[in-house]
Amino acid sequence: MSEIKILPLADWELSSDRPFVVAGPCSAESEEQVLKIASQLDKDKVQLFRAGIWKPRTRPNAFEGVGSIGLKWLQTVKKEYGFKITTEVANVKHVYEALKAGVDVLWIGARTTTNPFAVQEIADALQGVDIPVFVKNPVNPDLELWIGAIERIHQAGINRIGAIHRGFSSYGKSKYRNIPHWQIAIDLKRRLPEVALINDPSHITGNSDLIEMVSQKAMDLNFDGLMIETHNEPSKAWSDAKQQITPFHLHEILNRLVLRDELMDEALLPDTLEELRAKIDQLDNDLLDSLMNRMDVVGKIGEWKKKNNISIYQSSRFEDILEAVREKAISLGLKPEFAEIIFKAIHEESISLQTSVLNTQFEQVKK
Repeated sequence: MSEIKILPLADWELSSDRPFVVAGPCSAESEEQVLKIASQLDKDKVQLFRAGIWKPRTRPNAFEGVGSIGLKWLQTVKKEYGFKITTEVANVKHVYEALKAGVDVLWIGARTTTNPFAVQEIADALQGVDIPVFVKNPVNPDLELWIGAIERIHQAGINRIGAIHRGFSSYGKSKYRNIPHWQIAIDLKRRLPEVALINDPSHITGNSDLIEMVSQKAMDLNFDGLMIETHNEPSKAWSDAKQQITPFHLHEILNRLVLRDELMDEALLPDTLEELRAKIDQLDNDLLDSLMNRMDVVGKIGEWKKKNNISIYQSSRFEDILEAVREKAISLGLKPEFAEIIFKAIHEESISLQTSVLNTQFEQVKK
C-alpha cells in the first residue's frame, strides 16, 4: 500500500483540531429524536453527525433500523444544524440511497469488512464518486483483512479514507464488549500512516462508564479522532442502550481529554529520554539473544526426543512452566497475564522448532 496516496484528514474539509469527533445515536429512531440530539451537540466540538439507518443485527426479529426514511431526518439535521452527516452502508442499495440523499461520509461496518465480496461490491458502486469513506475493522482480529478492505475502496478511486477501530470480538468474559487489541490499530497506522485513524470507544466498551477511559487511551496513542454514540435518552435507546451517552456527557469527556504532543524531530529529544531509549534498544537486543539461546536448547531437546521416540508436547511440563512464570511475574510487579501471553508465544515457537527437528527423518526418507 506504500505506493497509494491517501489524503490526510486535514485535507478533507471536515476536520478541525484534534480530536476529530463523530457523534450521534447508534440508531435513528424518529425525526424528533435525531433532531433533538443534533440540537444538543456542540458544532465546535463535533465535526460529523452519525446515525445508523440500516442496522445489521445478530439475531432475527431485532430492530434493524428505520430504513431509508431516516435519510430524510439526516438531511434535516444537515439543513437546520449545519452538521456534515454520515451513516453505515452494507450493500450497493444502501450506497446508492445514501449518495442520492447527500450523505457526506459513508462508513463500512465491521460485519461488512469481514466479507471481501461485500466490500468489493460497495467499492464497485463507488467508482467515480468523490466521497470520504471510513472502514471499520473486521469483527475478527485480522489486520490484513482490514487493510484489504481499505485497498478495495481506494482502488475504486476514493482517496479520502479513514479507519475506525471498534475492537474485536472474542469468546469469554472481558470488561470490554470488543477487545481493543490496540497493537492491531497501531500496526495499521504504521503501515498506512496517511489513513485517518478513528477510535470507537462505544463499541469497544459496550459500557458508557468506560468510554472516557478508552477515549483518553486513544488520544495517548495519537489517534486522529473519536466516534462516540450519543443519545438524548440513552436508557431508552432502541439499540445498544448501555454504550450510549448524552450530548452533555460527551462534551464533558471532550473537555477533560488530555492531548499530548508527538515528538516529530529526533534532534529535540531531551538527553534523558535519548538515554532511556538507548537502554530500551539494548534490552531488546538482550531479549533477542536470550531467545536465540533458548531456541538452541529447545533444538537439543528436540534431538533427544527424536532419538528416544518421545512426543513433543508435554502438557504437565508446560503447565509447570506457566505457573512458575505467573508467580515470577507477580513477584516482579508484572502483570501475570502479560507474561503468560509472551511465554505461550515462545512455547508455540518451541513446538514448531521441535516438530521440524523430529520431521527431518521423514524428509531424509523422501530424498
